[in-house]
Formats: sequence, structure tokens, C-alpha cells
Amino acid sequence: MATLADIGVSAAINILTAFAFLLAFAFLRIQPINDRIYFPKWYITGGRTSPKKNTENFVGKFVNLNFRTYLAFLDWMPQAIRMSEAEIINHAGLDSAVFLRIYIIGLKIFVPVTVVTLLVLIPVNAWSGILFFLKKDLVVSDIDKLSISNVPPESIRFFVHIALEYLITLWVCFLLYKEYDNISTMRLHFFASQERRVEQFTVVVRNVPHTDGCSVADSVDNFFQTNHPDHYIGHQAVYDANKFTGLMRKRNRLQNGLEYYQLEYEKHPDKKPTIKTGLCGLWGHKVDAIECYRHMIAELDEIMISERQKLIKDPKCILPVAFLSFNSHWGASVCAQTHQSKNPTLWVTSWAPEPRDVYWENLSIPFVSLSIRKLIVLSLVFALIFFYMIPIAFVQSLANLEGLERVVPFLRPVIELKFIKSFLQGFLPGLALKLFLYIVPAILMIMSKTEGCIALSTLEQKAASKYYYFMLVNVFLGSIVTGAAFEQLNSFLRQPPSEIPRTIGIAIPMKATFFMTFIMVDGWAGIASEILRLKAMVLYHLKNMTIVKTERDRGKAMDPGGVDYKQTIPNLQLYFLLGIVYAVVSPVLLPFILIFFAFAYLVYRHQIINVYNQQYESAAAFWPHVHNRIIASLIISHFLLAGLLSTKKAAKSTPLLAILPILTYAFHKYCQRRFEPAFRQYPLEEAMAKDLLEKNTEPDLNIKAYLADAYLHPIFQSFEKEEQELVEVRVDKQQTQLGSSTLSMHIEDVEDILDVISEVGYE
Repeated sequence: MATLADIGVSAAINILTAFAFLLAFAFLRIQPINDRIYFPKWYITGGRTSPKKNTENFVGKFVNLNFRTYLAFLDWMPQAIRMSEAEIINHAGLDSAVFLRIYIIGLKIFVPVTVVTLLVLIPVNAWSGILFFLKKDLVVSDIDKLSISNVPPESIRFFVHIALEYLITLWVCFLLYKEYDNISTMRLHFFASQERRVEQFTVVVRNVPHTDGCSVADSVDNFFQTNHPDHYIGHQAVYDANKFTGLMRKRNRLQNGLEYYQLEYEKHPDKKPTIKTGLCGLWGHKVDAIECYRHMIAELDEIMISERQKLIKDPKCILPVAFLSFNSHWGASVCAQTHQSKNPTLWVTSWAPEPRDVYWENLSIPFVSLSIRKLIVLSLVFALIFFYMIPIAFVQSLANLEGLERVVPFLRPVIELKFIKSFLQGFLPGLALKLFLYIVPAILMIMSKTEGCIALSTLEQKAASKYYYFMLVNVFLGSIVTGAAFEQLNSFLRQPPSEIPRTIGIAIPMKATFFMTFIMVDGWAGIASEILRLKAMVLYHLKNMTIVKTERDRGKAMDPGGVDYKQTIPNLQLYFLLGIVYAVVSPVLLPFILIFFAFAYLVYRHQIINVYNQQYESAAAFWPHVHNRIIASLIISHFLLAGLLSTKKAAKSTPLLAILPILTYAFHKYCQRRFEPAFRQYPLEEAMAKDLLEKNTEPDLNIKAYLADAYLHPIFQSFEKEEQELVEVRVDKQQTQLGSSTLSMHIEDVEDILDVISEVGYE
């Protein structure tokens, strides 16, 4: 078990590491060569240009020669705070703003809780403690004497812990209610104030039934013309074109190569670029590079057009899925939020994700197989959680060396070296756990994709939920159970079975020392490494030296992606769980959590403003999950405290806690009924108000032209050579008669074909 000295060693290592990362960041971010790494968001939005263009000094293009800027190495902090929440919503979206509010509510919860519990509980726990008399049987440290384990059995002081548990629960519920109310209002205001968005008029329908002698397109039109005659205006068919993506990637590579050689020729017009026709350009005849690439692209275009023609004309390639378009928010809301058929498994409708949020690969998954896939994934998640108990147990063996020494004394000569012991117990367990958890989010994301969700935002929410349960079982419960077993191994072996619950009750609060080391590694040094972006910097410069040939390549190499919600939100939920559970049990943990929330808020604010470019906008759809996990943390803390008091022979006081989880759950159900519908459905009142507003501001809007090709499959994106067959899956933007029912139609006029093709492009 980590002692006060071990915690000090861990704190020193992590603080020095975090400080080194911050110094490195302060130095690297002002270098012109790294400008695209630390400010990619502004390059993407067009608000920043390369500083290399502003200097004629060759060295100045790579190294910052203005030495005054090196003195203000902490100026990123006030810059991160300066932007208001409204500006962040306009700059980065509502998802990013609400993500930052999670850190704010963490500070609102734990600042007063930390002050009260430290002032009240530390004297209560430390006075006339029992651990001094049990240290021959149990492995204890000075930190443990400040926890509830140090209070003697049947002590009247337990009523102080119960009273504080009530106060903390009331405070957390009060803040959660206000936050849920604010975020739901922000979400509805975001929908009302945002410019018109195609997904607000679009509904996705799945499991379209097969009708003999009728195509999928005709079935969709007939059904929705009959059931939504006043608002349905057409649909976009979905094709099973996953095999086509390889040809697309190959063509993109060729197009990129062509652009590179064209740029080279523009720089040196007196020398035409050449390449060899052999394997990888290593041997063979030299030919004109530009003409060679044009020829290869033309040949590939012919192949792609032929494949697309087969795809379009093959009825088997049209999936029983379609994106439906409506002429009003109200019409789309009614269709998306109601059952369409007496058989609820047919004509299943839901809101369409925004176009950039669509996960096209999963649209080809048969609807009937989704339940089977979910069952298989659930089994795999259970197996993964069970498998990871082994490395978690190994981590706990590192954290509890004294317990092993008593059973395995031959390890004592190495372990007893002072610095090695402090390093092993104070720093290594948290680092080892961090490393073991590194690949888990990626594995869970693959599992979530297998489930068949059609939106990237939903995939990340599913992966985040799995990761939370993984962290709850393995990191929290697993660390407590295995850690208690390792710490008190000698006591377990010698005590009768009737005394084991008492030993566990005393040992569980002592795991606070392990979680302190984990928070310092993950929440202090880990957050500092987030702002340094060392991995992104190395990859960018490697790509810049090897594969970057054009501005398109540079943009891809620079693209930072968005906040990794599938990992960061479960981590946040774990910190809420640790803080709420240990607030009454061992309050010395709370200052470590406070430092994490404050530091992480600054870092992620800076990253959202300057770095991240979110791929999609879900309008804070993840907030109900965060709220539910915090409520779950409260209920877990109630049961844990009741269990601890029962092991302390304070059974008479535990009935006072019995009502607390019931009240907390009742509060949760009230919030669920009051606020969650705003995150699951779009109120018809709001939809009608938006329709009336848009009708007054833009009465002549051609809604068919606006929705044209918004959900066209990526394989049909236009490139240099187009064929008439492609028009069959496109939208006629010139048509203004809303009575025409389908968006997938033939266009007879050749001039109209050229106009449509010139205007259409997939993004």
C-alpha cells in the first residue's frame, strides 16, 4: 500500500512530468514549423495562414527568432479563457461547449464538497482511531488514518458521515437539475437559431418490406405518398456499394499524384516531370508524369463508370433503406417520431444523422440481423471485461507490496529499497493501469461498429457506454476487490470466514491511495501530454517529409479530428464516481480530483478553440448519458457507505441511508421525464415555429433544390468524367414542382444534365 512518502514521490514525478510537457508545449507551439500542429482549427476555418509566408529569413521559416515570445510561455491560459460560451458554440459547435460544461459542473460539485469534507470529516476520522490497534493484522498507512476505516465500530460519529452523505446528494442533485434544464434549453435554442440544416427535413427509413413486382423506390414512394401526402416530397435511394470504395481510394491517390506533378511543372515550366512505368516507379521507360497520370485516371474512370452502371441497374444493390425528404420541419418530425406500420419492425423511421455523421458501411446491414449482432457484441464485451481482470490484478499486486511480502518474503530485499519501493507503489501502478487501458476504447469502437448503428455520433456513444461499464467493473470495483485481497492477504489467510467482511469493510476505503496515483498519472501528466500533442507532431512531420505532395495531402496530415468522446467522457464519469464515492469515505482524494477538473478544463478549452475540428454535431446528445452516470455514482456511494457501516457494527444507523437511493432514483426518473425528451425527440411546437419563421424569411425557397443530393452516397461524388447513368441517382435541382414524388429520376434534357452534374458534389 502506498504510504504518504510514496504519494509524495508519485506527485513529484507527475508534477515534474506535467511541467516538462507544458514547457515543451510553450516552446514548440511558437515555432513556425509547428504552427499547423497547434493551431489546425484556424487553418481549417481560414482564420490563419502559415507564418512562413511572412518572413524572408530561411531560418525564420522554421524557428521563431523573436525571443520576447519565449518569455510569455503561459499566455495560452488567458487566451483559452477569453472566448465566451456563445463564441465557442459559433466557433466549435454545441457539442464542444457542453463538453466543457461537464468540467465546470465537476468544479461546482467538488469545490464546496472538498472544503466541507476536509474541514469536518478529517478531524472526525482521525480522532481516537482504531487502525493504530489493528496495524499488526492489517496493512495500513498514515493516509488511511484519515478515512472512515479509522472510526471505531458502533461509534456515534458515523452520523456525521450520514449527514454529509445527505448534503452531498442534495447538492449534486440540485446542480444536475439546473444543468439538465440549461443544456436542454441550449439544445432547443441551438435548433431554433441555427441556419436551415438538411437533417431537419430528412428521415431515414429502414427495413422497407419487399413487394413482388415493385422496386424499393416505388414501394417507398407509394407508402409515404399515401401516409404523408402533404409533406413527403421524395427520397434518396441507398446502394450497397462498400466494394466500390477501393476504386475510389485508388482514384483519389492518382488524382493527388496528378496535382503534385502539375504543381511541380508550374514551378519549373522548362522541365517536364517524368516517371518510370515499372513497379513503384523503380524501373522501366520514362514517360511524361502528367500525361501518364491523366491516362491512368481516364482508364480508372471508365472502370468506375462501368461498375456504377452495373450497381445502379442491379435491383439487388438497392438496399431496403432510404433517406426521406419532407417540405417542413413539422412533417419530418411527425414521420421520424411515430410508428408507420401496424408491424413495428417494418418501415422503421428515425431522424437522419447529418450527412457528415452518416456511417455508410452500416447501412448495408440487414435490419433483422441487428438484434443478433447486439447479442454477440454483448457477449464479447463481457468476455473482454472478464479477461481484463488479469492485468488489473497484476496492477494491484504492484500497488500492494507489503501484503505480498508477508506471504512471499523472498521479494523483500529488492522491494525494501526506499526509492524503488516508493516508485513501485506511488507511480508504477497508475502508469501500468493507464497503459493497460490504452487500447480498450479502440476495441470497443470496433465492437460498436459491428452492432450496426448508422451514425458516427451514436457509435461513439455506444462505445463510451461500454467503456464506462468496463471502467466501473475493472478499474473501480476490480481494483477495490483485488486490491483489498492483496493488501490484506495475510489477514485473509489467518482470519475465520466470519471476520472477512469486516476486513473488507476496513480495506475498501484504503484503496483511495491507489486511485490517487492513478489520477496523478492519468489526470495530471496525461492531460499535460494532451496539450503537447507529441504523437500528432511526430506523425505530421513524418508525413510532411514522405507522403505530403499537395495541399490536399497537407490538409489530411494536419487534420486533428475532434474530441475523443468515446474515451474522454467515460474517464470523466470515472472521476465523478471516485469523487462522489470517496467524498465521505476518504476525503483526502478530493483535492487530486479538483486539480484534474481545473487543469483539464483549461487544456480542453485551448484544444477546442485552436486544435479540434469536430467531424459531426449531435447538439449535445451525449449529455443524458453523463447525467445518468453521475446519478449512478450517487447510488453506488449510498450502497457502499451502507455496506461499510454494516461492517462497522453500525447497523442501527444504516436504515437512515436506505431511503437515500430511493429518493435519488426518483429524482433521476423525474429528470428523465422532464428533460430527456428534448434529447430524443423534436417538439412539434418548436418544429411548427421554425417552419413559420422560415416561411416568413424565405417564402420563395425551393426546398427540393436545397435538399438535392445531401445524402447521396460517397461513391457517386462527381469527378471529371461523368455519364448520364449517374443522373438516375441524383436530384433534379431545376425542378420546382413539389408534386413530383421522387428524388431519383431521369432527366431528358442534356443541358439540364450538365447543369445538375456541375452543381452536384458530395460532402
